[in-house]
This record gives sequence, C-alpha cells and structure tokens, in this order.
Amino acid sequence: MSEQQKVALITGANKGIGLETARQLGKLGVTVLVGARDAAKGEKAAAALKSEGIDARAVKLDVVNSADVKAAAKWMEREFGRLDILVNNAAINLDGGMGHETSTVSQEVLRETFATNFFALIELTQAVLPLLRKSAAGRIVNVSSRQGSLALLAPEGSEIYKTKTFAYDASKSALNSFTLHLAHELRGTKIKVNSIHPGWVRTDMGGQNATLGLAEGAKTSVALATLGEDGPTGGYFHLGERLAW
Repeated sequence: MSEQQKVALITGANKGIGLETARQLGKLGVTVLVGARDAAKGEKAAAALKSEGIDARAVKLDVVNSADVKAAAKWMEREFGRLDILVNNAAINLDGGMGHETSTVSQEVLRETFATNFFALIELTQAVLPLLRKSAAGRIVNVSSRQGSLALLAPEGSEIYKTKTFAYDASKSALNSFTLHLAHELRGTKIKVNSIHPGWVRTDMGGQNATLGLAEGAKTSVALATLGEDGPTGGYFHLGERLAW
C-alpha cells in the first residue's frame, strides 16, 4: 500500500449500503476494511470486492462487542498505523412496519436499538479516533436517517409525518447530536464529522418498494468520506443537500 492510499473502515459492510459504500470507495483507490459481525460473511464480501480489483480486507467487528472493537482498533494500528475514513454504517431497526406505539414500545427494543445505533457507534469512534488523528485528512461519516430529523418529523403534512418509528427515530436523533458535538470538539483539526441520510434504499431494512438502488444509496456516504479540505463539518446531508436537524 502506498503512503497516499487512504484506508477506510465501513461497519456493517458485508451487504447492502455498507458493501456498496466499500465498493465505491474501493474503486476510488481506497483500501477498504469490510467490518462485519459474521467473519465468514465479511470474508465473502471482501473476496467479492477483490474480484473487482479492489483492495479489500475483512475485519471481524460486531459493533456491540467491546472486545471486537478493541481488537479491530489494535489490528488497524499494527497494519496501517492510521485510519483515514470511518463510515459508521451498521444499524438496526426493530420497530418494524410503521413502528410500535410510542406509549407501549418495550424497554428491550429501546435498549437494543440504542445499543447498536448509538452507544456502540460512539465506542467505536472513540476507539479509532487516535488513528484518525494520524490521518492527513480524517473523515467520519455517521449514517443517520431523515427519521432522525425532528424538523422533518414534526410538521403535519411532511413526507415522513406519518412514519413514526420511535426507537429507531430517537436513536438517529441522538446520533445526529453526537455528530454535532464531536464536530465541534474537533473544529480546527483536519478531521471532518458529518451525518448523512442515504435515502429510502432497496435493502433488507428499506424493503423492495424503496425508491433508490444501492448505488444511489451509497453516494452520500462516499461524497462525505472523500471531502476536500474546504468541505463542511458538523452537517447533515443527502445527495449534496443540507438537511434540517
């Protein structure tokens, strides 16, 4: 690997938007680390990317497993000495359909959702931040959702007004808050931190009625992962447009 070749870690990258993000970054010459909680599925995904001429490595990474997080950070330090791009893509949605009633959603669903979509993401980001500080241009992309935008959820008549999935929505709102706070702390450094909404994408989570394919769904993550020095930080974006928090 040349000194100029960037290294990107993408969580939940063995399928869906994560895999497509890895593919698009890889085709730009980035070494992609395919984070997957199932090691075999991660290896299979990395092999598929390699067959396309991409420098891909599988990383066993169940984001809610602290041992995996620590081991992955130590491995990246030994192997590369730095990390240039972190795409926090892994997420779950346990609400199902239009969501549970907010008044009856279980503590189990709330805690499990936040464990993956919020707490694990923060733990991983904190664990690899020393490696991102060693990059000439560190980039953190937090894959959120427009469901995390209070400004879009609140107005009656908005496109997503009737789609209330409380546990998922609240976890993404919390993630957006993390983006704002971390970007503020890192202002003045070479690290940029942004949230993105990938769109309604045809994945296991999005379903087959979704309006966007995987290529379009990964586009915003890739754009924010490869921002130039004059790019934004502390923002919330979808396909080049800034979203309201």
